[in-house]
Amino acid sequence: MSKPPETALYPPVKTFLEAQGYEVKAEVGAADVMACRAEEDPVIVELKTGFSLSLFHQGIDRQAVTDLVYIAVPRGAGARFAKALSDNKALCRRLGLGLLTVRLSDGLVEPHLDPAPYRPRPSKQRKQRLLREFARRVGDPNTGGATRVGLITAYRQDALLCAGFLADNGASKGAVVARATGVARATRMMADDHYGWFERIATGVYDLTPLGRTTLAAYADQMPDP
Repeated sequence: MSKPPETALYPPVKTFLEAQGYEVKAEVGAADVMACRAEEDPVIVELKTGFSLSLFHQGIDRQAVTDLVYIAVPRGAGARFAKALSDNKALCRRLGLGLLTVRLSDGLVEPHLDPAPYRPRPSKQRKQRLLREFARRVGDPNTGGATRVGLITAYRQDALLCAGFLADNGASKGAVVARATGVARATRMMADDHYGWFERIATGVYDLTPLGRTTLAAYADQMPDP
């Protein structure tokens, strides 16, 4: 089914704004919809048949005229639209834009977000997690922009140290591996075996799996020094 034209959004949006006491006019300069009420700053609404980068560009451009800028799109159905609405609402919040949806079946206009300056909430926990990872990681083994798969993290570096010790010394107790490599969590790491590299062959004793040996060879030139 083809998308409705942008013009189908205008009558419901006009009615919605007029109900709040605004005088509304279409296509004033570059603005799709402009609404004025007494001496207040004008409200501008940009209409589109769906979320798009050009819609956000237009909204940002209109902020040179007024802080009260909304974007409006047709209200969709289903999980896919709900996800798009949630994601784009978050983007609007960061850009200081308001967000309206229009249900074309009956003209219902639903405001999801009003324009407001974006004030990010700092996450001390996330900051500390990143700083810990930065401090624990040895060297700079990754390339910026690379895929997340196979990235060298501090955890993976510790696992490689443990694997390297087992490759050189054979099956060993976790405490021995920890002392030799300096990886205090060696026993827990080998027991958890997130990568499938380790196998327990006796109580507290671990060795490499075939996958572990193959992986170790693949990372030979990225091995951290113990």
